[in-house]
Amino acid sequence: MHYFFKIVLSSFLWTCSFSANTQIVNIERARMQSDTLGWLGSAGADIALNKNTQSVFASNADVHVQYKSPKSLYLVLANYGFLKGESNKFIDYAFVHIRYNYKMNKTLRWEIFTQLQNNVITKIKSRYLLGTGPRFKIIANKKWRMYVAALMMWEQEKEIGSVPLHRDIRNSSYVSFTFTPNPIVEVISTSFYQPLVKNFRDFRFMNQTSLKLKTGKHFSIHLHFNYLMDAFPAAGIPTVNYTLTSGFGYEF
Repeated sequence: MHYFFKIVLSSFLWTCSFSANTQIVNIERARMQSDTLGWLGSAGADIALNKNTQSVFASNADVHVQYKSPKSLYLVLANYGFLKGESNKFIDYAFVHIRYNYKMNKTLRWEIFTQLQNNVITKIKSRYLLGTGPRFKIIANKKWRMYVAALMMWEQEKEIGSVPLHRDIRNSSYVSFTFTPNPIVEVISTSFYQPLVKNFRDFRFMNQTSLKLKTGKHFSIHLHFNYLMDAFPAAGIPTVNYTLTSGFGYEF
């Protein structure tokens, strides 16, 4: 890749609100904590156009909608990003995540989710997920919230190239906490563990930690750190990936 593209690529990855190599969606970051029933939502975007020896265009956009009733919570989360130089695309990724959460009692929720994604960087041509399982509330007060979930999911994955289609059953457990010391600052950290049921040596571990600072009634800036370890990634992809990104958001 030309040196100019390296500079633009690094800048784009630094400013986009979701990392291009994200494979596991941190749904905790997408949950909007509110006592209000009904609709909530947020959206964010980054666009960059650079012209030097060649033209480079980069874009990243994400949006999610949440609907809350006394017993149910519906979430729809979508993200798309790319970086293009002349006739070449160096980054191209997208996903759609839908989740339903039913409140069974004060501590137990039942979740059902589905997800469709692709990612050129990690050589995922397509990945489809369908899962369900319990989610437990461990701590919930004004400053701290902690949840533990033990889900099972069916996964269908097609890598870029001639690799055959994979169909597997994975465990998808996670531990998440949220720290809100005041109305302006929010810290969310979630750790995921996703081993194959038939082979626990084939696993993914991911931690996503985010800091959000509210700058007004509807606007915020945020900083995200993502760490991913995939014991058996696609050919040519490193076992460990991590990114630090920043961006802005609008809540409505």
